[in-house]
Amino acid sequence: MKNKILWLLALGAFLSTGAAHADIAFPTIKLGVDQAKSPQDVVMSLQILLVLTVLSLAPAILIMMTSFTRIVIILSFLRQGLGTQQVPPNQVLVGLALFLTFFTMHPTFDAVDKQALTPYLAGKLSTSDALKKAEAPLRQFMFKQTREKDLALFVALSKSSRPKTPDDVSTWVLVPAFVISELKKAFEMGFIIFIPFLIIDMVTASVLMSMGMMMLPPVLISLPFKILLFVMVDGWNLIVRSIALSY
Repeated sequence: MKNKILWLLALGAFLSTGAAHADIAFPTIKLGVDQAKSPQDVVMSLQILLVLTVLSLAPAILIMMTSFTRIVIILSFLRQGLGTQQVPPNQVLVGLALFLTFFTMHPTFDAVDKQALTPYLAGKLSTSDALKKAEAPLRQFMFKQTREKDLALFVALSKSSRPKTPDDVSTWVLVPAFVISELKKAFEMGFIIFIPFLIIDMVTASVLMSMGMMMLPPVLISLPFKILLFVMVDGWNLIVRSIALSY
């Protein structure tokens, strides 16, 4: 009974407060499509649509046109080699890969900001010119990391004429060539990382078999030794240093 009385008092206080402030105007949000009154309105609408399209493609651009692919694959190989199932967690690996991507791509992003973004925000460049200016540093970065063999493959698959200069290579040909080049380098570095951990697993399995302890999982014994080795050689420092120097 006491609880019901408290609820009624609270409801009465709320209603009295609402009645006292009934004259307060609350804002409303309206979404709709109106007819353009001038060509400038049409241009502004198209610019907003273009910006939204670019934002929707931002994750793919970040993954496929930067160093993120190589870094996250190397870190995944590292965790696989250590034999730890969820340590570090996926969120930590992806977060570390993102920050390492921003670090390795800083010169490229800085060039994009100076050549395209800042002049565009200052009104000195149109949208199309800003996109072309922003594309140039990214293309330069991708060309440095793309193998000629991979680039020749996609030029041949696209049935394009043989390019004489890098400017003759279209971006839609350059991006997939860059991606498979990054995959190859990531798997090469992942293989090198895997070797010492594989040796520890083989030695541990051989010792257990020689001792007749075949029912004991070798992974259970080798895991502490692999972690100890990784800590003793300062593995995170070596891995991050190798990734940064590879660019």
